[in-house]
Amino acid sequence: MKKIIDYLIKKKIKLKKKEIPLHEPNIDLSDQKEVLRSLKSGYVSSVGNDIDKFEKKLKSITKSKFLTTVINGTSAIHLGLKVIGVKPSHEVLVPALNFIASVNAILYLNATPHFVDSEREHFGVDPEKLETYLNNNSYIKNNYCYNKKTNKIIKALIIVHVFGHPARLPELLKICKKFKIKILEDAAEALGSYYEGKHVGTFGDIGILSFNGNKIVTTGSGGAILTKSKKKYLKLQHLATTAKVKHNWDFIHNEIGYNYRLANINASLGLSQLKKLKFYIKKKRNLFNRYKTLLGQSKDYFILNEPPNCKSNFWLQTLVLNNSSKKNKIKILKDFHKKKLLIRPVWKPLHKMKYLKKFPKMNLKNTNMLENKIINLPSSHYL
Repeated sequence: MKKIIDYLIKKKIKLKKKEIPLHEPNIDLSDQKEVLRSLKSGYVSSVGNDIDKFEKKLKSITKSKFLTTVINGTSAIHLGLKVIGVKPSHEVLVPALNFIASVNAILYLNATPHFVDSEREHFGVDPEKLETYLNNNSYIKNNYCYNKKTNKIIKALIIVHVFGHPARLPELLKICKKFKIKILEDAAEALGSYYEGKHVGTFGDIGILSFNGNKIVTTGSGGAILTKSKKKYLKLQHLATTAKVKHNWDFIHNEIGYNYRLANINASLGLSQLKKLKFYIKKKRNLFNRYKTLLGQSKDYFILNEPPNCKSNFWLQTLVLNNSSKKNKIKILKDFHKKKLLIRPVWKPLHKMKYLKKFPKMNLKNTNMLENKIINLPSSHYL
C-alpha cells in the first residue's frame, strides 16, 4: 500500500497539484474549441446538429438500435423505467450496493424499491441468490411476477455494471425471462465496457449511460437511454421533450412530459470527448496494471480485475480488502486523505438510508460485508 501512496504523492508533486482527486475530467484544447464553436453557432439549448451527431456516434460505439440523450443518468433511469411500464402499484428489484440515483428514480414513479444482494466477485446482482429468492418469495400469475408478501407485481430488475465492470448478464437475463421481469441496465459507469464482445446497456429492455463530470467521457452533465424498440424510442423522445405535439407554432402537450433533453452545447463537448474514448480506456487499463504491480502479492488486499469474458473500461480502480473490518477501512481512508489523496469507500448501502429502511429486501449479507471491503483509488487518466 505504501508504494501506491508514494507513487501518487510523486504524481501530485510532478503535476503541482494540492490534491489528487478520485476522478477528474480531461478537458483539453480540442474540447474547448468544440464548445466555443457550439457557442458561436447560437444553438446552445436542446436543439442543434451536435445532439444528432453525438447520438449517432454513441449508436456506432454501442451498436444500440435506438438511442436518445438526456440531461443526466438519473433522468435516463426515470424515463427508462417509465417506458417499460413501471407504475405506483409495482416493485422494482434494485441492488442495495448502488448509487442513490436508481432508487430515487423508482420513487419518482411512486413505485416500491425492493433491495437485492450483490455477488462478491465484481459486485453486480447475485444471480444465484436472486433466483432462490424469487423461487421462494414470488409467484407467476397472468404472465406477471408477484411478491407473495405484498401481492404487488415485481415489474423490473435494475442491473448495475459497477465501476465499469459488466455484471453476470446471461444468468440474470435467463432469470428475468423465467420470472417475467423487465430489465433496465444501469451502465452509467460503463461506456466502453463489453460482455463477450457486446456493449453493456444493450442486453436488457432499456439501458442507460451517464456522462457526468466524473465519468470516463463527460458532457458536463448528460445521459443516454438505449433500446431495441422503435416504439419505446419514440415514447422516450416524446416524454423527454415535455410531451409536446409537433406543430408549426402552437403549444400542445398531450401528457405529463419532462424537460430532459440534452443541450447542444453539452453534446459538442461529448463529441470531442468520444474521440478520446479508446485512449482513455487504454490509460485506465495501464493504471490498473500499475496499481497491481505496486501492490504486489499482498495477503491483505488486491486490485479488482475485469470479469471473465469481459472487456471493462476500468472506470474506477478498486482496492478490495480481504479483511472486511470497518476499522481497517477507515484507517486506510485516513492514511490516504492525510496525504491529500482522495480515495473513497463504496456507497453506503441503500437499505441503510433512513428514508429507505421501510422497503422490502432479501438477505443482504454480501452487501453488508462488501461495504467494508471496497475502496476506490484515484483513477484519472493522467495517473
